[in-house]
Amino acid sequence: MILGENGTGKELVARAIHDLSLRKDGPFIPINCGAIPENLLEADRVQGKVEFAHGGTLFLDEIGELPLLLQVKLLRFFQEKTIQRVGGREDIEIDARIVAATNVNIEEAIADGRFREDLYYRISVISLSLPPLRVRNDDIRLLANLFLGRYASDFGKKIRGFSPAAEQAMNSYLWPGNVRELENKIKRAILMADSSILNPTDLGFVVDELEGVDTPDDTTVMTLKEGRDRLERNMLLEALKRHDGVVVKAAEELDVSRPTFYDLMKKHTLPRVQK
Repeated sequence: MILGENGTGKELVARAIHDLSLRKDGPFIPINCGAIPENLLEADRVQGKVEFAHGGTLFLDEIGELPLLLQVKLLRFFQEKTIQRVGGREDIEIDARIVAATNVNIEEAIADGRFREDLYYRISVISLSLPPLRVRNDDIRLLANLFLGRYASDFGKKIRGFSPAAEQAMNSYLWPGNVRELENKIKRAILMADSSILNPTDLGFVVDELEGVDTPDDTTVMTLKEGRDRLERNMLLEALKRHDGVVVKAAEELDVSRPTFYDLMKKHTLPRVQK
């Protein structure tokens, strides 16, 4: 079971598990559980996706969105390791590794009756939790360089790296879309950039409106109100970073109520992706 917010790279982890395993020569079959029709596990006249995963890995993405009826069918498959096609009577044995992923709080879903507890224990023998990119500052540069090398090569662009200002912008940004957002920003920058070094505007950042801590140079002239607003915004961001995005703890540190903290976030256009 791989847990994490949208865009944290859950499918990339699942594929890495597959590629580094003894099943690497077998198929990797992803299924989006949030869009699965009720007969997909048992397709009429053709092999279902589960059947195609024989000898490889079955990746159940967003399993927390799986309808209860299909949870029952999935649990039966886990227990018996067989499926039947619609209208068929023959049991078909399936040998596949199961990797599931979700951004849903499964424990809350179980308590609300939206997810079966017995299914959860079947699939969570090993659990991995992927933290959001906003608390993985050391990974931002590594991932950025990875995507830079990949897409510069794919698009035939001679781009050598990032300017210091671009690196600072990426480290200051809160990345509500996580790794997926970082990848998309860099892909677009490579396509559109005219120089060999990417700068903040190439990445779509407006320096004065970055979703991160503002660091004006010494020549910046501000009114008293602008200075107060900048200080207030920076304090909000720093408190959120210190507390891993947990609003309750950040609000307690700054001695304001949670509703007030959310009002301040809205005032300073900070994304409400925090807990």
